[in-house]
Amino acid sequence: MISFDDKLQPLLGKKTADALETGLGLTTVGDLLRHYPRRYDERGKLTDIRSLEIDEHVTVQAEVRKCQKRQMKARRGQMTEAVITDGTSELHLVFFGKPAFVAEQELLPGTRALFAGKVGRYRQNLQLVHPAFEVLTAEQDGSSFLQAFLPVYPASQHINTWNIANCVKQLLEIWDGVPEDPLPADFREEQGLIGLEDALRSIHRPESWAQISVAQLRLKWDEALAVQLALAQRRKASTARPAPSCARRSGGIRDAFDERLPFQLTAGQVEVGEQIATDLESTVSMNRLLQGEVGSGKTMVALRAMLQAVDAGRQAAMLAPTEVLAAQHARSLSEMLGDLAQAGQLGGAENATRVTLLTGSMNTAQRRQALLDIMTGEAGIVVGTHAIIQEKVEFHSLGLVVVDEQHRFGVEQRAALSARGERENPHVLVMTATPIPRTVAMTVYGDLEVSALRELPGGRSPIKTSVVPAREKPAWLDRAFARVREEVAKGHQAYFVCPRIGDEEPAKSEGDDDKRPALSVIDVANMLAAGPLRGLRIEILHGRMAPEDKDAVMRAFAANEVNVLVATTVIEVGVNVPNATVMAIMDADRFGVSQLHQLRGRVGRGSAPGLCLLVTEMPEMTATMERLRAVESTLDGFELAQLDLELRREGDILGAAQSGRRSGLKMLSLLRDEDIIADARTSAQQVVDADPDLEKHPGLAGMVATLLTEERAEYLEKT
Repeated sequence: MISFDDKLQPLLGKKTADALETGLGLTTVGDLLRHYPRRYDERGKLTDIRSLEIDEHVTVQAEVRKCQKRQMKARRGQMTEAVITDGTSELHLVFFGKPAFVAEQELLPGTRALFAGKVGRYRQNLQLVHPAFEVLTAEQDGSSFLQAFLPVYPASQHINTWNIANCVKQLLEIWDGVPEDPLPADFREEQGLIGLEDALRSIHRPESWAQISVAQLRLKWDEALAVQLALAQRRKASTARPAPSCARRSGGIRDAFDERLPFQLTAGQVEVGEQIATDLESTVSMNRLLQGEVGSGKTMVALRAMLQAVDAGRQAAMLAPTEVLAAQHARSLSEMLGDLAQAGQLGGAENATRVTLLTGSMNTAQRRQALLDIMTGEAGIVVGTHAIIQEKVEFHSLGLVVVDEQHRFGVEQRAALSARGERENPHVLVMTATPIPRTVAMTVYGDLEVSALRELPGGRSPIKTSVVPAREKPAWLDRAFARVREEVAKGHQAYFVCPRIGDEEPAKSEGDDDKRPALSVIDVANMLAAGPLRGLRIEILHGRMAPEDKDAVMRAFAANEVNVLVATTVIEVGVNVPNATVMAIMDADRFGVSQLHQLRGRVGRGSAPGLCLLVTEMPEMTATMERLRAVESTLDGFELAQLDLELRREGDILGAAQSGRRSGLKMLSLLRDEDIIADARTSAQQVVDADPDLEKHPGLAGMVATLLTEERAEYLEKT
């Protein structure tokens, strides 16, 4: 009898099994049967070529428009070029060597076929170099592609979708099925779900869209319930280790700080502050996500929470992703607190505490003093990078952990900081201006409580965003440089952001001769100084500079001693220079939606309006350009988070992966399946309340064990 745990090699042969393992990590029968089609093409229905992304490995069903062989110009030999179409858009193919001869013979005009390869660009045309292809004919005896619905599987350069489809077909013919369904019969009946064996057979070999839908519903429930059972078990286990109760204290440092505020808190800040304050008073560890637009006042909310912890005799730690941001947070918190941050100093207020900075680049004396202040409790608020989660750092009494820009940290780093509390789990507040997909997923799946700040404080200026198609309209790029000069002439400053530093070897895509390396900080700074911005004071900033050099550049820029700062994404979060009014993001197509939104939040922070220019060489009619146009069209970070989720999927909510490529969930979608997730959470909680270890539900326990690899189980314990 063939079971889920059986190895594929004896069943499919060594060569095929090796390709499945190398390319996709599939080694067992269960792995292959759970490797679901990413979509279905109806036989004869062509793929939308315009939706293809550069550098994506794709499978396309298209019709050959023309195919011809010609002599190569740069070297000896011949090549075959073909053009395929979906009826409206075209995709160019190029073959060299022996594949060129085969392509010329088989890809006759009018032929329909499947093509698989990596999307590149050559002279403004989308292109596949050496794509594998499978002609769709009626003579394909034994092929999976005789059926009306063509399953298109996640594939790799080692194995194509049609090979995977034939492997699945071969396996299903000898598979004995599931000995016992993990979902109890009464539960399946209550939810209207089919059996697991029927679902797996239908998902791979469907006869109708209705059959696909019914199979997907069952498989989505399997994943949703397994995740929710794991999270419910974790929530129940977390109550075994209490959190430090941080009760509000009348007349303490938080009240003193509130009395001195020169402005009124927004309604959102008051509401969210009350939610957090209530959480902090509990002995159940807070695990809350605070999301809000750039400039919505998240730092103010976090500071008031930290002061509540200090009032309770506890310490608060703020973890920042870069030394530049950590140093700026320490300065801004000290400035906001004034004499309330001067404990033990002449002129310090009666209820004062101390803000201590700890980073990896501090000298020995500075580090020793910081560690002493943290250990003795003199430092009520500790700000730092990952240096503050090292084992040598001992907190006197850690009550609250604030993680700024949550998506910039791995789970292990946050877990290590939480573990600083020896007998208690500190409360955790994570903040982000644009939730990345994994963060949004964790929220909906039940890992985080969520608070949102949607309104901006008064006095913030609007930001206009414009896409600059540098290759198609070079005059627009000239105008962009002119706009920077105009802003500097008014006394303002500008940022240029580049994807790389420039002192490293640039990577080029294989087989894509027309794709230049990403623009670098060093090259762009030299180009600007020698050309369009000659005469202006230009400085560079990137992560490999010495800490003192980075700090000096930022101080000079903040003091308006520098007109233009050319930087990497080291300025993405936290940098606050209200006089900077314009930002040009070079090669904007190489940045994610969240990054673009974060970056443009560095301008428009003062009274003058901000301008963000998204410079790109991408052609207009591409999915990448559509993404840039979406960023151009809205300043709503929550709307962009939704767009980011649609583009990248949720990521692995049970692991460290930050995008959908490695997701442990194959069928469930946050966008489409919120109702299933919510229902599964209710069902899972009821089961775990009655049977915490799932001893009475061996099938459900097996589902959780299948989903939770050792790595993911460890991840859940850490988070």
